[in-house]
Amino acid sequence: MPDGNRTHPAAGEQHLVVVDMQRAFRQQGDWHVPRYDAAAGVIARLVGGGFTPIITRFVPDPAESGSWSAYYDRWQSMRLDPSDAVWEVELPGIDVGAVTLDLPTFTKWGVELAGRIPAGDEIILTGVATDCCILATALGAVDAGRYVTVVADACAGQSDRAHESTLGLLELLSPMVTVTTSAELVARPQPAAV
Repeated sequence: MPDGNRTHPAAGEQHLVVVDMQRAFRQQGDWHVPRYDAAAGVIARLVGGGFTPIITRFVPDPAESGSWSAYYDRWQSMRLDPSDAVWEVELPGIDVGAVTLDLPTFTKWGVELAGRIPAGDEIILTGVATDCCILATALGAVDAGRYVTVVADACAGQSDRAHESTLGLLELLSPMVTVTTSAELVARPQPAAV
């Protein structure tokens, strides 16, 4: 369970990262995330409350290197061209004119995010799916020495059980990872300006 009474150790800036809120995960199909729209509503409130998002997209690599070929053999229906409309961002209530980061991997952590989020700053993760791309991104950012906050109600998993189980695993990484709610996040005292 999120613990709003904990003091977050990050002293730097906050960076809201919206992971893979795309048609592929919103629409009915093999990769449908049942609580997508609920998470999208919370993300819209955070953005409306002043958080500037870094928006990511999962876009497949047609080369399907190594084990990715076997992965797409399993998910044949998602073996789609990178330009297919299914990969478009769908965030009702948010202007998504500038998608800032496309990657063909589960994790969105890498050179691009590291360049935007310095060590000591906080990466606030929202989006889908908790049990896949959120988890992978959180682990990559933690390994790189970033403080990670996962906003539980601004994320959604392949199932409620998968979502809750993943949040439980992430809580084991405290204080490197904090699991919170959107209400606790906006109520949290902000670091003093230096």
